[in-house]
Parts: sequence; structure tokens; C-alpha cells
Amino acid sequence: MSEPPANVLQPVLDEHALLAAARRGDTRAFEGLYRALAPSVYGFCLRLARDSAEAQDCVQETFVRAWQRLADFRGESRIGTWLHRIALNEVLGRRRHRAVEHRHLAAVDTSTRRSHDDSATMQDLEEAIAKLPERAKDVFVLRAIYGYTHEEIASMLGVTEGTSKSQLHRARKLLIASLPGGYVDDGADQDPLADAANEANE
Repeated sequence: MSEPPANVLQPVLDEHALLAAARRGDTRAFEGLYRALAPSVYGFCLRLARDSAEAQDCVQETFVRAWQRLADFRGESRIGTWLHRIALNEVLGRRRHRAVEHRHLAAVDTSTRRSHDDSATMQDLEEAIAKLPERAKDVFVLRAIYGYTHEEIASMLGVTEGTSKSQLHRARKLLIASLPGGYVDDGADQDPLADAANEANE
């Protein structure tokens, strides 16, 4: 007999149940949350840290801090969003103490050259994002990839909404200019990277 189709609501219900149990001190329930949410947090950290070992460390520290602060989580946002905030603080803290940016801005291998007629691939976009200045990259990843509002980004990064918007505009210009066949049109209202960013988030 074939198994019945999975209930799409079940993961959400399980997450809420695990969270409730974890807040009562159930370590097994928290381990369940870790198994369910760690892959997403890892992807988030990797986009910002651009180094797998660094991202893994950030994930571990994020969940350690989450366990320590679980009683403070009021449920005003999804737990995934709360974990993103903790992870972002961890990434930014590591940047202040270690020269991570040198790995982010490693020189591109000039032996591999592309024609201007080549269309931009997702790998091109990921490589271009990795070479963005850190603040512009942070804003672009948070806004275009993860969909946070400028108000949320401003709170997370400790900047104004205007700064968030200007850094997003800067990131888009740099990305367009760096992608194969790319160009910058300061007067353009459309964002040619939106579809690629949405695809990267799927």
C-alpha cells in the first residue's frame, strides 16, 4: 500500500510543538528544531560568510545562542526569522574580529574569460554577490534573496532605512555591471536581477 500524501501543514505544526516543548526545557525538542532549521540557517550564513567552514561555525553558535535565549523569544516573528537575526549578528561579529573579507574578495581567475554574449548564470550571480562590498552585499542578500523589508534590514544592521535603500541600489548597479553582458542604466526602474534572485531563493 502506498503512503498517503504528506500534509503540507504538518512541518509547521511540528515546529510549533517542538518550540513549545523546547521552551519548557526539552533538549530533545530543541534538537528536533535544529535538525529542521539548521539547513536554512546554514544557507543564510553561507551567503553572507561565503566560506563553508565559517558558515558551519556560525550555525553552531547561532543555535547555542538561541538555546540560551529561548525564553526571550516571544513569537512575534517566525522562529526562522529570529534565527536569521541571531545568525546575522554572529556573522557580523566574526567580521569585526577576523579578516574574512579577504576570502570574499579573492581575485577571480583571469584564465577563464567569458564573452559579453554569454548570458548570466546563477553561478555568475553568486560569484558577483560574493565580490560586493560587505555592507552592500548584506543588504542585497537580506532584501533580494530573503525578502526582508528595509525597515527590518535597518534594525538588523543598525543603519537607517535610507542607507539600506542606497546600499541596495549600489549593490544592484555593481552586480549588473559585473555580470556577463551587463550594463548600468541609472534611470531604469526595473531590477534585472529580481528573477535571478528569486530563483536563487528557491
